[in-house]
Amino acid sequence: MSVPLDHIRNFSIVAHIDHGKSTLADRLIQTTGGLELREMKEQVLDSMDIERERGITIKAQTVRLTYKARNGETYVLNLIDTPGHVDFAYEVSRSLAAVEGSLLVVDASQGVEAQTLANVYHALDANHEIVPVLNKIDLPAADIPRVKQQIEDVIGLDASDAVEISAKSGIGIDDVLEAIVHRLPAPTGEINAPLKALLVDSWYDTYLGVVVLIRVIDGTVKKGQKIRMMNANATYELDRVGVFTPKLVDIGELGPGEIGFFTASIKQVADTNVGDTITDDRKPTAAALPGFRPAQPVVFCGLFPVDASDFEVLREAMGKLRLNDESFSYEMETSAALGFGFRCGFLGLLHLEIIQERLAREFDLDLIATAPSVVYEIHLNNGELMMLHNPADLPDVVRIDHISEPWIKATILTPDEYLGSILKLCQDRRGIQRNMTYVGNRAMIEYDLPLNEVVFDFYDRLKSMSKGYASFDYTLADYREGDLVKLTILVNSEPVDALSMLVHRNAAEARGRQMCEKLKELIPPHLFVIPIQAAIGGKIIARETVRALRKDVTAKCYGGDATRKRKLLDKQKKGKARMRQYGNVDIPQEAFIQALKMGDE
Repeated sequence: MSVPLDHIRNFSIVAHIDHGKSTLADRLIQTTGGLELREMKEQVLDSMDIERERGITIKAQTVRLTYKARNGETYVLNLIDTPGHVDFAYEVSRSLAAVEGSLLVVDASQGVEAQTLANVYHALDANHEIVPVLNKIDLPAADIPRVKQQIEDVIGLDASDAVEISAKSGIGIDDVLEAIVHRLPAPTGEINAPLKALLVDSWYDTYLGVVVLIRVIDGTVKKGQKIRMMNANATYELDRVGVFTPKLVDIGELGPGEIGFFTASIKQVADTNVGDTITDDRKPTAAALPGFRPAQPVVFCGLFPVDASDFEVLREAMGKLRLNDESFSYEMETSAALGFGFRCGFLGLLHLEIIQERLAREFDLDLIATAPSVVYEIHLNNGELMMLHNPADLPDVVRIDHISEPWIKATILTPDEYLGSILKLCQDRRGIQRNMTYVGNRAMIEYDLPLNEVVFDFYDRLKSMSKGYASFDYTLADYREGDLVKLTILVNSEPVDALSMLVHRNAAEARGRQMCEKLKELIPPHLFVIPIQAAIGGKIIARETVRALRKDVTAKCYGGDATRKRKLLDKQKKGKARMRQYGNVDIPQEAFIQALKMGDE
């Protein structure tokens, strides 16, 4: 039997990174008895090893809790714990579409951060009721009145009745549960209407096949029912219907307002499009739900196996990861230097790092990644528009009218003492300042920045300049025309396609010189001289030389005429010239990896 609507609350927890979302979720699960004490562990909902090690949430997770309120009524609470990192904003917006309210967790010592703002705006866009929660009130640095004032000034939310808690030590958890029951709205829905459910997420389970997470809007989902996915136009019969408590529990039926899962012998996750509408095959609903905008990858890079024979393993691994991660895209490409591999699209650098690490761990693959680049719009003379993912594919310069690059709107929150160096960093990256306001002793700066200046190492530099205190969030704004050139790196007069990149003309010389100096350290000496050059078109803009290894060919000549030594040295010289012409320069894999990690030291 499905639960009455007014006794259901669907909510998510949103916050900046490290403000305590997953810990609060742990305490809620523990307090409502979702898991017994012996089954509890830190960050219960972070199921991947990599999430636990890094202490971040990557995939949104859902859990159903049963809570007996102080008024004696029993409520069903559906919680979705969301990631806080800017790269996984897509995951957040998707989760928020499935619920009616949000708990906004703010660290009582750190206050409002850039990502807090971004996630609140996601929640407001989804028409959520928001309950502010101040976490970590037991820390000596906690300043509750200041943070309440900040929430009101920066976000414009009334924080006078914010719930004060410490998720780690369990203070105030009951107050959070009461606030959820009394301050968040109940879902709406019609139990007798035709089935209409939103497909929130899907992933592959080795034992169950594809598991589909849904939010029922109208009607009911039962075991054995024949359903249809409206976008994919596919029909399936349901094998099992259930909820996560966080353990898998079969319940046989889900009613309006409930969040749960089903399995239906679906072979591939590719058949389940996130945001699709699920309805009854015999009695379908009239109109589909609006769904989600597909995620737009913003950073592209090539991934190649170190051992060419691992290519098929990599292809299979990519397919499996794509199943669980809608926002990751890939296509095959070949490179003269690196062989066969894939051009992959990511939502940001952390996303790229996580995927790379998952490939290495879960599939035991050794990979090389090429320099991350963004998608450029190439406007050709004949009026055609071409999207460029890989700088090596840039058409001939005479065919290009102009190149446009993506720009972002960045919001940076920083303590006052680091403001000068951060403004300089943004200026160096061709940023245009839009706004600057103060919130207490912290500055909030808004900048327009070109995305390709941000993808390299902007975030790392920002964190190191501000000792980790500055926070950064961005959204894509638009494409703007830029004076961009293709920088080619030549080793022994041969172009190395894996190292070519598009850069702004003003930065090209510095970037080229830096790359040459770096490669000079990394390429081991051969028996002949190796020139390393950076070029724009046919013009060399920087050069370094790796000196040759000298073998002492005159060691056996002791005494005698000097011409004997000369003769041997000339012979060696000729041999070196011939080697230089035909010799292959062996660039070790580490050299590629180090050169591609190049920052602005």
